[in-house]
Amino acid sequence: MASVKVKFRPSSIEGKTGALYFQIAHQCTTRTQRTKYKIYNDEWDPYTSSIVPSPVRPERHAVIACYQKRITIDQSRFRKCIADLMLNNLTFNTEDLLCLYQERTVTGTLTTFASSIIHALREQGRIRTGETYACALKSFMQFRRGNDILIDEIDQEVIQAYENHLRKKGLTPNTTSFYMRILRAVYNRAVEKELTTQRYPFRHVYTGIEKTAKRAIPMKIIRKIKQQKFHTDSTVNYARDMFLFSFYTRGMSFVDMAYLKKADLSNGILTYRRKKTGQQLFIKWERCMQDILNRYPENPTQYLLPIIRSVKKDDRLQYRNALTLINRKLKILSVFVHSPHPLSMYVARHSRASIAKSKNIPLSIISEGMGHDSETTTQIYLSSLDTTLIDRANLLILNDI
Repeated sequence: MASVKVKFRPSSIEGKTGALYFQIAHQCTTRTQRTKYKIYNDEWDPYTSSIVPSPVRPERHAVIACYQKRITIDQSRFRKCIADLMLNNLTFNTEDLLCLYQERTVTGTLTTFASSIIHALREQGRIRTGETYACALKSFMQFRRGNDILIDEIDQEVIQAYENHLRKKGLTPNTTSFYMRILRAVYNRAVEKELTTQRYPFRHVYTGIEKTAKRAIPMKIIRKIKQQKFHTDSTVNYARDMFLFSFYTRGMSFVDMAYLKKADLSNGILTYRRKKTGQQLFIKWERCMQDILNRYPENPTQYLLPIIRSVKKDDRLQYRNALTLINRKLKILSVFVHSPHPLSMYVARHSRASIAKSKNIPLSIISEGMGHDSETTTQIYLSSLDTTLIDRANLLILNDI
């Protein structure tokens, strides 16, 4: 039976730290695996073969506690490697065991594993999802100051410290939850791959979704947007047109607008698949949509709208730059039309759903038109969009006081 023991090699120089290492024995052969853990002679207990805090070095107690925790994780990984080799009835030696351990140590870091997921998402064409995973990984590594971490080392203490870090930065609960849910998904995938054991490190952090103030605007503001024209800044007109195109096409998301192809418009029907869900939608091509298209030179690329306009530049970068420009210019438009909320492309989608609801259009029709997977999704989307009736009912009660 293979055995793994923690050993200490003192420094040959008096007063210097020595090195901890693992001794692996199996089938009458012995190998060693170095570690990065450095301790002083008085921090090693030779009777229990373990590290201990030294009473004369209180400033290192936190370091020793960290080492103790990491050694426990390392030993657990060794035991898992041994169990897996034995489970498969493999005849193995110490070299095989070390190779498996080292491989899992490399692939078991958060950066390596999360990067493999991000790469797979991009290969599947799920570009936006890959970007959100990359964003979450970048945020966590900033919290770690660039120091990677083994997935085995992710515990409740680490995750709670990360949540506290995000709160101190002033992030909203929903944004914090967004990062937590992505990291949890990566962690759970690692559990499935048996890179770690399930220890539920996200149990005590917030991973829900709080209701936010919805950003819908009434039809009268939509009319003002349609009528508003700028003679000195054509980019505001461009932003207005893209906003209206989204509204006209049942609240089409901007990413779907950007990737509409000329071939998607045929015989008066616009056909496309939602990037988010893959659902195919069909929209009757109306005069108001064509009017917007007529205001711009024909796109030299395969795409329909003037968003991705060059075959020589990265299409994803063009999409993001256009979205940033449009949302910035829509803030200017907000002032001129006296919008109750700052305008953005997201407001167009919300407003389309809200106005449809106010006109008593059935939920099933709204849901299908927006490309939602279920009516439940639409109900969540529409919740709190229009509280006018509730406010009126409350006023009736208050007036009687």
